[in-house]
Amino acid sequence: QVQLVESGGGLVQAGDSLRLSCAASGGTFSTWTMGWFRQVPGKAREFAAAITWAGGRISYAESVKGRFTISRDNAKNTVHLKMNNLKPEDTATYCCAARFRNTWSQWVYDYNAWGQGTQVTVSS
Repeated sequence: QVQLVESGGGLVQAGDSLRLSCAASGGTFSTWTMGWFRQVPGKAREFAAAITWAGGRISYAESVKGRFTISRDNAKNTVHLKMNNLKPEDTATYCCAARFRNTWSQWVYDYNAWGQGTQVTVSS
């Protein structure tokens, strides 16, 4: 059974940085596309970033482009999201997700496994 466990969230001030991590187990991590999504209560889950298995394609939502960096370590079955210059509007629960195909997607329904999420709160 695939498990994804996020860590690294917290309470920070605007302009600060955080690095989220997602540890995967129970499957062939190196063949998956990995994504980060975020959600606030009452709103739909929102795409933030995704990376294909060898990092051949990396994409970001416009709202985070230039501030967030997604990376992965296939030897350690982990994916990271480095978030710089955080803004109050980045406040959300951040979830990592695995797509069991080596093709990129920004759509929630294309991802097969999800973590529980880690809370990021940015104060102004």
